[in-house]
Amino acid sequence: MKAKLEKLKEKIMPHGRAMILAYDQGLEHGPRDFGANPESRRLEYILDIAKRGGFTGIVLHAGLAEKYESEIHDSGVPLILKLNGRSELYTGEDPYSPQLYSVAEALALGTTAVGYTVYSGSKYEAQMNREFSQIIRQAHVEGIPVIGWMYPRGSSLFDTKSASKTLKMALEEQERTGLAIDETPSIVAYGARVGLELGADIVKVKYTGSKESFRWVVESAFPTKVVMSGGPMTKTDEEFLARVKDVLTAGAVGIAVGRNIWQRKDPLTISEKIHDIIFGS
Repeated sequence: MKAKLEKLKEKIMPHGRAMILAYDQGLEHGPRDFGANPESRRLEYILDIAKRGGFTGIVLHAGLAEKYESEIHDSGVPLILKLNGRSELYTGEDPYSPQLYSVAEALALGTTAVGYTVYSGSKYEAQMNREFSQIIRQAHVEGIPVIGWMYPRGSSLFDTKSASKTLKMALEEQERTGLAIDETPSIVAYGARVGLELGADIVKVKYTGSKESFRWVVESAFPTKVVMSGGPMTKTDEEFLARVKDVLTAGAVGIAVGRNIWQRKDPLTISEKIHDIIFGS
């Protein structure tokens, strides 16, 4: 299965680069994310962007993947099935994103890779680590690549009274840079390292504000590959394109982005610019 694993990695990372379109936000954030561009509520619209924009994969939950199985196949864009998820309606300090689908179910839908979110720092992190580890083992037996959404989050990241050494470092970084605590290099790098230690092939992480600090994230995850999460839409195209350039300079293999593409009025134009940055014009 190792040969199959490497072949499918090449499918979502041709020439060692990845440009993934994320569309798992409907479960995570609800319909509000589609308000900026109402067309984005339709998967047909998203698939058209993915195909014409040159994306190397599209992230979906099983409901959409099942209902649009033939359209996804016809698009030629590799499917990356997200195996866990949660809504934003629960507002507790310690999030938990439970496993919703199995590797076997993902295979039945024709997936090229699978993904899973881990909230390191949540009181439920042990359960998520265990679920993710099992998914990785099962997927690798089948020759399927695994992407970890590594997002440290939870009450421990704000517990300054009994702060870990990493949190103390992150608080100092926050003081210097003004970054949110879950965007500081120490926290993001820790999440990336957890992904490596558990066995992920690729980790999806937040931008840390500069190419210099992001290099530490990439080094912490090596040899696991790193892609940057898009996050909320930036004010300008130029701001987001600068981030893409930064993370590639730092050694990332690409991006896994949703809102910064399909919330924009002209998603294909920015997709083409990103494609040129990642793969060369």
